[in-house]
Amino acid sequence: MTSRAASKVKKALGLRSRRKKASEKAESERVKKVSTIGETMRVQMRVSEQMDSRVRKALSKVAADQINSLCFLYQKIESMVLPLEMLQQLKPSDFPNQEEYEAWQRRNLKLLEAGLLLHPLVPLDDENTAPQQLREIIDGALEKPLETSKNNETMQALRTVVLSLACRTSNNIGSVSETSTHWADGFPMNLKIYQMLLEACFDVNDETSVIEELDEVLELIKKTWLVLGMNQMLHNLCFLWILFNRYATMDQAEGDLLSAGNNLLIKVENDAKAMKGDENYCRMLSSTLGAILSWAEKRLLGYHRYFRSDNAESTMGCVVSMAVLSVKIMEGGEGISNEDHIEGNEMDVGQEKVDAYIKSSLRAAFVQASFQYLFHYNYVPATQCAKYKMRKIMETVKSSKSSSTGQQNELPFMAKLAEDVSTLAFTEKETFSPILKRWHPLAAGVAVATLHSCYGNELKQYVSSIDELTPDILEVMKGADKLEKDLVQIAVENSEDSEDGGKSIIREMLPYEADSVTSNLVKSWIKTRTDRLKEWVDRNLQQEVWDPRANRERFALSAVEVLRIVDEAFEAFFLLPIPTHSALLPDLATGINSCLQHYISMAKFGCGTQSTYVPTMPPLTRCSRRSKLPSVFKKKEKVPKKSQAGTVNGNENDSFGTPQMCCRINTLNYIQNELNLLAKRDITHLSSSGTNQDIADRMEKVFEFSAAACVEGIQQLCEATANKVIFQDLSHFFWDGLYIGEVSSTRIDPFLQELDHYLEVISITVHDKVRTQVITEVMKVSFDGFLMVLLAGGPPRAFTLQDYEIIDEDFNFLTDLFWSNGDGLPAELIEQFSTKVKDILPLFNTDTDSLIEKFKQVTLESCASSSAKSKLPLPPTTGQWSPTEPNTVLRVLCYRNDETAAKFLKKTYHLPKRL
Repeated sequence: MTSRAASKVKKALGLRSRRKKASEKAESERVKKVSTIGETMRVQMRVSEQMDSRVRKALSKVAADQINSLCFLYQKIESMVLPLEMLQQLKPSDFPNQEEYEAWQRRNLKLLEAGLLLHPLVPLDDENTAPQQLREIIDGALEKPLETSKNNETMQALRTVVLSLACRTSNNIGSVSETSTHWADGFPMNLKIYQMLLEACFDVNDETSVIEELDEVLELIKKTWLVLGMNQMLHNLCFLWILFNRYATMDQAEGDLLSAGNNLLIKVENDAKAMKGDENYCRMLSSTLGAILSWAEKRLLGYHRYFRSDNAESTMGCVVSMAVLSVKIMEGGEGISNEDHIEGNEMDVGQEKVDAYIKSSLRAAFVQASFQYLFHYNYVPATQCAKYKMRKIMETVKSSKSSSTGQQNELPFMAKLAEDVSTLAFTEKETFSPILKRWHPLAAGVAVATLHSCYGNELKQYVSSIDELTPDILEVMKGADKLEKDLVQIAVENSEDSEDGGKSIIREMLPYEADSVTSNLVKSWIKTRTDRLKEWVDRNLQQEVWDPRANRERFALSAVEVLRIVDEAFEAFFLLPIPTHSALLPDLATGINSCLQHYISMAKFGCGTQSTYVPTMPPLTRCSRRSKLPSVFKKKEKVPKKSQAGTVNGNENDSFGTPQMCCRINTLNYIQNELNLLAKRDITHLSSSGTNQDIADRMEKVFEFSAAACVEGIQQLCEATANKVIFQDLSHFFWDGLYIGEVSSTRIDPFLQELDHYLEVISITVHDKVRTQVITEVMKVSFDGFLMVLLAGGPPRAFTLQDYEIIDEDFNFLTDLFWSNGDGLPAELIEQFSTKVKDILPLFNTDTDSLIEKFKQVTLESCASSSAKSKLPLPPTTGQWSPTEPNTVLRVLCYRNDETAAKFLKKTYHLPKRL
């Protein structure tokens, strides 16, 4: 074999001749000894000299047998069933050992099975028994080696059934054809054999290199076309697969193979038009192109991962071309060469595919760029979340507090991401867009529009999830604005030659509107803060038990949390890097005041008022001896006697016990004090930071409504607590017990003992600042209640002139309880609220006649008519007790245990003796 010029096939396919390394030159010296192309083929297919010798020997015997046979039995070599001849011609003595001979025999039997039973050219007939006979012979031979002598019955039967199957025709199934056999014409067996032959085109010492003798080897391989039923179109398709598969499976190190495959695919595109009616070819074409397309799209849908600037031009262009051509061939489209990628309908398929590749790869590259921040910032990209349906897992990012610790000069992750995306866009423009523009005229525009959308989604989610507008946010907005300008500029430059100047691409890029976003963020921030505080108040007040033992100061823990949130809200508000604090402060103040007033309202909700606890005054009656019997009144008794411990300390589940009421009072007092401190602290902070004086002035009044609500709430709770203690908790000892029946036996001592316990609990529980206020309310209510017992206690009560000393002494005991030898309330305060009672008590020491005269006098004075003959009108009950008030004097007469008083009331007003 002489040296030849460069391979024509290599040149046509674009394969370059490679310079051999020193190690390869030594091997080539050995190969030079090969004198024929057949020997080259043997070496390339890794067939040993011993096996080659055996095959040659077998073929020689076959040829000799044919020469000695009759002329009409002479057959061409391509018409022989070669595995059958190999079985019969080679004996165990031709092999080194029995095991190798049996392996050889099994191999040929499997080859017969594949060619005649598994993949026959002519389909098998269910009525033909030959296939079953062949299966039985093969199965038997696989268990026990076959005797291959000519006279052996099994061998004769094997030959008969093999020839009957190999020589069938579609018109005469089962008959033997004398012109041709079809033992290896069936797909895909013949293709597998042919592909094994084509593998010999690759150097045994360099699996990615095509041998220099490619032309000669291919000429030799083509001699098998008649035997294997091949043609040029099938050869092109098989050779395409061999080149592509070798490139794909060998680390894609040899770009020449990919380029050669692309050039060969162009030929296959033309072949496909001529072979549309060939079913076998179409199946093979679909399978081959499907595998190529799958491999190519795996890389093109993420080409930023697989290609770089150093291999994009040489490799990526071929991959895109092969993918686009594969799609067009499979869809039956018109083929076009790489040079013909110009405008027109022929671009539709390629442009559509490249458009999808650009969008997919840029999205993947964007996710990769953003994914690096996952662990550092506890952040999951929105694109990645959508991909894995995990959008809800993105946590609020507090970059100003958590991620910036120890990294004061570090940009926030979204600003960094904007820089990365800008770099990615310029890389796309310079490296990939020039290649992809051959198939898509607006490749760079599609790329930047995709990146713009990806970052826009992240920006939108980032903005919606933040709860603090920090300097980092401004950096993000600044970076987003710069990125948007860069992307728009690239899109405009890329679209200069387009019909619409890139307007269609620009329309897809919805503006980020960074300035508007910043303004809306402040308003949203205020609303979010106030809404969150309102929700927190509602949720926690439902669980609040008002236990004074929760802390040393004996107020509700929920108040601490409320004020902490309020403090954080104002602190964060003034740290916002915005110039409009003064304008937005009223909005924040209104929202927070509303939440605080809601808390205050809920703190006193359900505690009742004076009307809730004070009993209704019974109708007026005149007194009689029988009225002093307590049975009538006791039938109306509603409140049973309670134990001292249970009454004073209350039940743990009772939110309205005396300790719990005190806790509510302490809580409002705590809020009032803290709001004042909070306002002063904020004013000091603002003054030291050089804030506008107008803002500081506004802060002085920012909590005035909430503070006023606290004052009002404390007073209402004090009144409710006092009325509840006197008229509900101590009702058995006071309203339902004091002076019922004989005055001397139902005096005030039991009530005072129980009230003393309550006052002790209140003194211990209530904060010092409001203790006097609460106890004063208890004193005030007890004094008012004492008058109600005397003036509106109902028929069970009746008083004589002699009872005055007891009543007066009891009231002194009551006032002494609150004075407590100087340790209680101030004497001036006691005197202030006891004056009314002391003014009225002398009426109980006035004789009946004088009392009647006094009543007539004050009644007539209060009437418009001064006629002495006029009937005395019944004075209305005003509740404003006074010694000169007609209704007060009348009630003293009603409860006077005296016949004169009773006759006067009967005659004047016809008052009944009992209810």
